[in-house]
Amino acid sequence: MLKKIGIYAKKNHPDAEQISIDICERFNREQIEVLLEDSLAEQVGQVNGYAGEEIPELVDLIIVLGGDGTLISVARLIGERNIPIVGVNLGQLGFLTEITRDELPEMLERLLVDDYQVSDRMMIDALIHRNGQEVGRFTVLNDIVINKGALARIIDMETYVDGRYLTSYKADGLIVSTPTGSTGYNLAAGGPIIYPDINSLLISPICPHMLTNRPIMVWSRSVIEIDVKFEDDVVFFTADGQVGRKLLPGDRVEVRRSKARTRLVSSPSKDYFEILRTKLNWGKR
Repeated sequence: MLKKIGIYAKKNHPDAEQISIDICERFNREQIEVLLEDSLAEQVGQVNGYAGEEIPELVDLIIVLGGDGTLISVARLIGERNIPIVGVNLGQLGFLTEITRDELPEMLERLLVDDYQVSDRMMIDALIHRNGQEVGRFTVLNDIVINKGALARIIDMETYVDGRYLTSYKADGLIVSTPTGSTGYNLAAGGPIIYPDINSLLISPICPHMLTNRPIMVWSRSVIEIDVKFEDDVVFFTADGQVGRKLLPGDRVEVRRSKARTRLVSSPSKDYFEILRTKLNWGKR
């Protein structure tokens, strides 16, 4: 039974204010408290907003108004708390924000009577090691990317899976993605789409300098280690395309399955394949 829900929204989106007010009114009629993230609370004229990182500790369910990027940033805040997320798309249909504005009233009624389905999505932990010390740790829903700066030369990335040497990628970069992230940068780089329920990790080189280098899928329990080798160039690590840091020569990036999972509330009217067909314009001429 829901007692408290949280709402996040894409900043300054013109539709977020009224939709948030409508959600608050519906849940308040059922004596369910609604907590708004700071900037959204200010936008709708509420005095008591909450810092984004505080809300997951206080609520039973979260509604995200925006697009996939907004949802991904909220998923990282939730971490291991296993709180369901309702992704409401305020633009074009997203891969993760499945609920349209037209579907939202029905979805709210389903939430009130606990009549909804949840898709569990695996996440990954990425650690950056430097001189034997951990200098960075990220929990990620979509992917991690190692890539060179605009004027840098190709990167040499010596890659191991469960301690066994895989290959040394000579490329503009390397992507390690979850099945959820397979429809992101991985897809643009020529990698395959992986069904969300398949427990796997996907390693995809970016513009490899050998035609025989192709994406490879490994078991989700595998530990992937990447030794990044370069000299005076600029090389970056990014997580979900939103956060990251500059790498130094000799850094090691370690990627493994996380204990955290993202629990996405599914659309009541469409399945994953319909989303793929719609988003990628399959079948159209």
